[in-house]
Amino acid sequence: MAEPCPVPTASPPWQDTALHPAPGPQTRPRDKWSKKMDFLLSAIGFAVDLGNVWRFPYICYQNGGGAFLIPYTLMAVFGGVPLFYMELALGQFHRMGAIPIWKRICPIFKGIGFAIFIVSLYVSFYYNTIIAWALYYLYSSFSGSLPWASCDNPWNTPQCTNYFGRSNVTWTNSSRSPAEEFYTRKVLEIQKSGGLYDVGGIRWQLLLCLFLIFTIVYFSLWKGVKTSGKVVWVTATLPYAVLLILLVRGATLPGAWRGVVFYLRPDWGKLLSTAVWVDAATQIFFSLGPGFGVLLALASYNPFHNNCYRDALVTSAVNCLTSFLSGFVIFTVLGYMAEMRDVEVEDVARDKGPSLLFITYPEAIASMVGSTFFAIIFFLMMITLGLDSTFGGLEAMITAVMDEYPQVLAGRRELFVLSLITMCFLGSLSTLTYGGAYVVKLLEEFGAGCSMLAVVLLETIAVSWFYGIQRFSHDVKAMLGFTPGMFWKVCWVAISPALLALLVISSLLDQPLLTLFDYQYPEWSISVGYLIGASSFICIPFYMVYKLIWTPGSLKQRLAVCLRPEKAARAPQAEAVPMTPVL
Repeated sequence: MAEPCPVPTASPPWQDTALHPAPGPQTRPRDKWSKKMDFLLSAIGFAVDLGNVWRFPYICYQNGGGAFLIPYTLMAVFGGVPLFYMELALGQFHRMGAIPIWKRICPIFKGIGFAIFIVSLYVSFYYNTIIAWALYYLYSSFSGSLPWASCDNPWNTPQCTNYFGRSNVTWTNSSRSPAEEFYTRKVLEIQKSGGLYDVGGIRWQLLLCLFLIFTIVYFSLWKGVKTSGKVVWVTATLPYAVLLILLVRGATLPGAWRGVVFYLRPDWGKLLSTAVWVDAATQIFFSLGPGFGVLLALASYNPFHNNCYRDALVTSAVNCLTSFLSGFVIFTVLGYMAEMRDVEVEDVARDKGPSLLFITYPEAIASMVGSTFFAIIFFLMMITLGLDSTFGGLEAMITAVMDEYPQVLAGRRELFVLSLITMCFLGSLSTLTYGGAYVVKLLEEFGAGCSMLAVVLLETIAVSWFYGIQRFSHDVKAMLGFTPGMFWKVCWVAISPALLALLVISSLLDQPLLTLFDYQYPEWSISVGYLIGASSFICIPFYMVYKLIWTPGSLKQRLAVCLRPEKAARAPQAEAVPMTPVL
């Protein structure tokens, strides 16, 4: 391990008042958030996404119910929140995106920035398609009778079984609900695909939905954070109003208590399983989202002395509480469905992912009084949850590239954003085919899986071990007036990297067996998945080799140059504030 660069003592970089040089032909003042709340809502909107609604409740009940909250909380305290805090502080101090920021930290690790960009690109290829599905459902909900409420439609099969309100109907393993057939045979039309070998043509209805989604995204991002900061006032707050409405409605349904008991029933024996702790760590890291470059980008538009420490605690707490609340919203309805089917809650809740959002919950909504209203607000909530995360992911890519090439892109943000969104739209076309759901699952599994965890691990090591924890703590003091406490330093240097290393090893040892709608993915598709994951991570060693080759001098001199920040970050004069460590 290389020794960290010594912390400067003679002339601290933050005492340079030339942070903002006079605008020249290629220089423009950096944008800033119009209000502090714009930033907080953007950060919350990115962290709180569709995964909070379906993945946390499923992982919770699968891993011990109420007992799972113990490893989840511990992993959040010692892993997720410290890295969330680290990224906010890095972005706010250096005021750069995920690619050029490494010039100020440790240049040889600049490949991390390119890896983050590629991962974000893969995510944009499938994540927005899921939002397009929700938009299709929203459009279909504007009808007197929801189209997935009965088996009397042209797309239904003899296996379609509508058991709600019918005591003489028996549910069997071969039965298919109207909601399932609407999703698979009407929305996806997956019956026209033979699998990944034959994904079929493009669903033009979904193409239009995706085009509308990207249009909304473009006009929310094209002018920078001043426009996106206004949009999130709607997209980040509306889901909470809808969640509360759905929670009240779910709690009044017959059998709701069965779902809640199943959700929170503690199984203390599960805590002895290593897999439960790994699941808890994985959930918190992917939920809070360090490593995607989004927190770096959003924080880079903050005032230099903004209290990012408090922001990290508030945003992380809101994210975790939202996940917990979503569990009640989902499992009250699952308990109701178990009551109607006369089966155990476990049999209803066996599916996770999009199936829970597009089959199970809509199926329950269809049987409620006022089903049209609840369907509209539910899918509107899904769209806004997805848009928030899309805003964050694309802003991370935009900020990273524009900060890396300011001479070329300065003053051309609108054109660059249009080009990037066009690329994301074209990259999403394979997910809009009849077999697009198979592509979505493949990208979801490998696009931002193990490779993302490995990127975060190297990012943490680069900052804590090479840049140096003392230098980083000095940076935080320059912004906030106090030094991070020993707890945060120990987490950054040892605990968080150890947790991430455990997750990476666990992911590599876990051989995935992908199935979707009774379709088992062929072996070659798993190999393709590993190549997708490796294609982003490989940027890191490639850039290291490139940097060493093109740096002049002996090998020792090259290493010294590549491990040393190219130029000191410059910041405004810090006010004289007592140095008080904060735990």
